[in-house]
Amino acid sequence: MDYQTYMQERAKRTKWFMEDRFGMFIHWGLYAIPGRGEWVHSDEKITQKEYQKYFDEWNPERFEPKEWARLAKEAGMKYAVLTTKHHEGFCLFDSKYTDYKSTNTACRRDLVREFVDAFRAEGLKVGFYYSLLDWHHEDYPVYGDMYHPDRENKEYEHKKYDFSKYLTYMHNQVRELLTEYGKIDILWFDFSYEGHYGKDWDGEKLVKMVRELQPDIILNGRLEANGENYGSVMSDEPNIFSGDFACPEMIIPPYGLKTPKGVDIPWEACFTLNNNWGYAPLDKHYKSASQIIKKLVECTSKNGNMIINISPTAKGEIPSMQVEILQQVGKWMQKNGESIYGCRAADIEKPEWGRYTRKGNTIYAHITEEVIGAIAMPGLKGKVERARRVADGFEMRLFTPWVAKEFPDYEFINYGTPECFSFSVEETVDTVIELRLK
Repeated sequence: MDYQTYMQERAKRTKWFMEDRFGMFIHWGLYAIPGRGEWVHSDEKITQKEYQKYFDEWNPERFEPKEWARLAKEAGMKYAVLTTKHHEGFCLFDSKYTDYKSTNTACRRDLVREFVDAFRAEGLKVGFYYSLLDWHHEDYPVYGDMYHPDRENKEYEHKKYDFSKYLTYMHNQVRELLTEYGKIDILWFDFSYEGHYGKDWDGEKLVKMVRELQPDIILNGRLEANGENYGSVMSDEPNIFSGDFACPEMIIPPYGLKTPKGVDIPWEACFTLNNNWGYAPLDKHYKSASQIIKKLVECTSKNGNMIINISPTAKGEIPSMQVEILQQVGKWMQKNGESIYGCRAADIEKPEWGRYTRKGNTIYAHITEEVIGAIAMPGLKGKVERARRVADGFEMRLFTPWVAKEFPDYEFINYGTPECFSFSVEETVDTVIELRLK
């Protein structure tokens, strides 16, 4: 496929994605029981024999996927991605290729199917996270591997394995996920590392299968990347492993993402609500709703998405603090979501008081800092037809105050008289002004 055709197809596939802007990530697995993050198996070098106890007691009896879906919708999210299998190898779906799955535990439930049904019922798009790593599979490298929990365990020093058998297993499970659950909107692979990149995963065959089974699905770039870099999606000659979008983790690119030739790259910043992806009840370092809103605005203003993670308990409940934060985000989104959905970079100078987003002939001024006097808007002098507060339609005055004659390149807006007015940010978060251009 030539480059131009590829870019056209990528743009078509990602159109909805770059309009929806806001999604929910869900990290959930056996690691919720020890509650020390999703990497506890590897970080603490817990042996397979020791880790088995978590499989034996897995029973999320309070899992109510409809409640999860309602929370996502209430928060203003448009899509959700669930960890169908994390690095530990435990499957939340009824795979016929393994016994290490939720339907073989005390809960006897296909948790992926329930997730899909519940989120679709709320009108949300659904995505599957699938780990390329698998610390449970007998043919996945153990001794000397960079991350395997038993990487230093002498018992495995001379263990033989056939990686081709693991690849067959992995490809078969991806096929299951893309044939047994209807239309899937996103496939989120995680992740490549030394000795395990693109071709090592038999990636060309894998991507071709994915495209044949689900032609409209969008892929992230971690079939050839690991989070430290974004792979060839950043280039003007992406390869078959590049995926459709980059996924910066716990960082927002300073200026958005473009190829060397200046072509916009679809991207999605992924964030935790506290400092862990998996359930960690002792981690109380939560981001505020205000911070989440401002970062979502920042992503949108740079042509990017944001997906924010929840980490349910072993019983299947979303921690109350996470629920409260997302509900607060939802209250802002209900009034101001039009400044996010379908919006992109305004391509004008960033103002000191906040950010701009744009949709067609409308600029949205996101005022996140209090302003003394009229609000000075760089890049918009003589271009604005009218200004209205998005939350309630309240008119903003367009005028140049007498103290601003020295700044002829700026447009100014204010609530009204007096001309020098101390502007307070609504709810100390982000007051959004709709600026209709002439």
